[in-house]
Amino acid sequence: MFQHISTHIFLTVLMYFFIFLCMRIMGKREIGKLSVFDLTISIMIAEIAVFVLEDINRPIYEGVVPMATLVLIQVIVAQLSLKSRKLRLLMDGKPSILISGGKLHRGEMRRQRYNIDDLLQQLRGQNIASPADVEFAILEPSGQLTVFEKEKGSSSSNPSGNSSASAEHKKSDDNKGNKNRKIELPKNKIRYEGLPIPLIMDGKVQDQNLEMIGKTRFWLRTQIRQKGVSDFKNVFLCSIDHKGRIYVDRLDNR
Repeated sequence: MFQHISTHIFLTVLMYFFIFLCMRIMGKREIGKLSVFDLTISIMIAEIAVFVLEDINRPIYEGVVPMATLVLIQVIVAQLSLKSRKLRLLMDGKPSILISGGKLHRGEMRRQRYNIDDLLQQLRGQNIASPADVEFAILEPSGQLTVFEKEKGSSSSNPSGNSSASAEHKKSDDNKGNKNRKIELPKNKIRYEGLPIPLIMDGKVQDQNLEMIGKTRFWLRTQIRQKGVSDFKNVFLCSIDHKGRIYVDRLDNR
């Protein structure tokens, strides 16, 4: 009897430390967010551990080997996904726009099987009473709902006494050069594509997004050169938001 209990304790401790090691190897991504792929791996590892604990006569390697195989698969896929956005989209999926400009996208909600009660509950959890107050609500691949509230107030509400100061401020902004000027974009297109829009990812130009905003590779090359980057392949991420502001992160940044 004592030997039977001690064997269960030993296997439980062993599985605990082995699963802990597996999670550390797979990285913080497993804790921060679970995609469908990550969730599948985690469930399978847990189920295999249960099989080992239920049958103490089963050789330990029959549980350890499959679990190690799953960890190896996860690590390999994660490394490959760093270099391939197509693989990332295949394994993790892509975000879905559920609300834009206060308007519900019922077709996308049906595709994601996301009902109105779920949406309102998520909004209330972020202290938002009505979809009308939402500029964007994005359902992330992890299932988390990211919400951007509408901007409150506008520049037209400035007192008349400050109009001359505002005009002078605007004039000084116009004299700062092309680097600080906002880029005019087709708002009717960019508003429904999420925030921000990636133009370069992992050194590769996203030509479909460039075409969507009505720009060319020549224009994009000019923009990154103004940021001190000479070639597309030296850019880790270049994105543009709905206000025309460009963000560039060099590939050699650490």
